[in-house]
Amino acid sequence: MRYGLNFNTQGNISVRLPGTDRFLITPTDLEYDRMTADDMVVVDADANVIEGPHQPSSEVTVHLAVYRRRPDVNAIVHTEPVFANVFGVAGQPITGALVNMVIYTKGDVPIMPFALSNRTEFGDAMCDVMGDLNAVVWANHGLLTVGENLRDAFKTTVAVESAAKVLLHARALTDKPIVLDYHSLGITTSL
Repeated sequence: MRYGLNFNTQGNISVRLPGTDRFLITPTDLEYDRMTADDMVVVDADANVIEGPHQPSSEVTVHLAVYRRRPDVNAIVHTEPVFANVFGVAGQPITGALVNMVIYTKGDVPIMPFALSNRTEFGDAMCDVMGDLNAVVWANHGLLTVGENLRDAFKTTVAVESAAKVLLHARALTDKPIVLDYHSLGITTSL
């Protein structure tokens, strides 16, 4: 919350528990500034609650769809940041304005067309849009980033929001901002 990426109960975070088919996820409808580690919920691959005092995030099926499709992903961060949402509302991908974003996301950040995110089919459709990238904007809703660990997923979130802000300002100055292409950078490792 201190980064301005979420407010109140918006968004959710999850991690894959090593060596298991279980996942730790934030609960539904609990303010982040009141949340503690004891409020976290453990679910299995079918979204059944294994442990925890609350129900999991209403978007748990989105997280599970990503974990099924992407064995390289061990953490997911879903936020509702202002500048990424501007691009989602405009239906425009966030192109490579800043090198860190391009490296973390592995390309331009696509837009998932609007749909209700608490439905199972949303997760599969979103995974199709995201592919092997590490971020996707949900039209009229928010941003989802993934990573090998929670730190990487969070760094990607911050990088995307920063790039969205810069790109929006750059477009006020020119209709052809300079953008980077991940594949032309020749990167073989992440930052």
